[in-house]
Amino acid sequence: MAEHSGRADHAFPPPQREGLYRAIHERRDVRAQFLPDPVPPEVLARLLDAAHHAPSVGFMQPWDFLVIDSREVRRRVHRLFLRENERGAQQFSAERQQAYRRLKLEGILESPLNLCITCDRSRGDGPVLGRTSIVDTDLFSTCLAVQNLWLAARAEGIGVGWVSILDQQELATILDLPEQVYPLAYLCLGYVSEFLQQPELARSGWRQRLPLTELVHGNGWRQALADEALHEALQEVARPCQP
Repeated sequence: MAEHSGRADHAFPPPQREGLYRAIHERRDVRAQFLPDPVPPEVLARLLDAAHHAPSVGFMQPWDFLVIDSREVRRRVHRLFLRENERGAQQFSAERQQAYRRLKLEGILESPLNLCITCDRSRGDGPVLGRTSIVDTDLFSTCLAVQNLWLAARAEGIGVGWVSILDQQELATILDLPEQVYPLAYLCLGYVSEFLQQPELARSGWRQRLPLTELVHGNGWRQALADEALHEALQEVARPCQP
């Protein structure tokens, strides 16, 4: 009987690993590349199932999914975005405002489908295991559901754009959410003409990806890594990510 190494027995085969890392590195926040083609129900079901299999603290599963195909609802959300986007622009310097206004920051009406992932802050019976010290773990858990959906969407060739420039209270009113349900992520979904080589904000010069080697610390903040081999490995994996 072959001896198990304890290192690779549970690893995915190389093509599957490569597919996962490809989805991570090629995932994009899509705003301007949406096509009108509808998302097939079976594909959307797979994406929602992937989101529902996200980890959650205390297994509370605080998420719900609002599938929004109503043009009227989307128009109301879009009007809310336009107002909040103008408010957002005014918070930057005059020069930065010009760059800001050139950016397209949503695809609410262009995408064939919108999806709101919510967090029910009352979910769970009594105290939730693991949430007794950090009450926001329900929000953190819902973010993991968003990420699951986003990576699955990339694997399916579906673009996703997160619209964060919204007043959450007014969005909750538009979507008729109960008081304890928070609209955590408003997403635009659809097939796209392309996935950009770089994130939109990096390509436009708004911000660039920070070097990974500057973000990994040793046993305390800003302490050097004791493992020189890890430092070299970090430099090696970071090279393909450089613009």
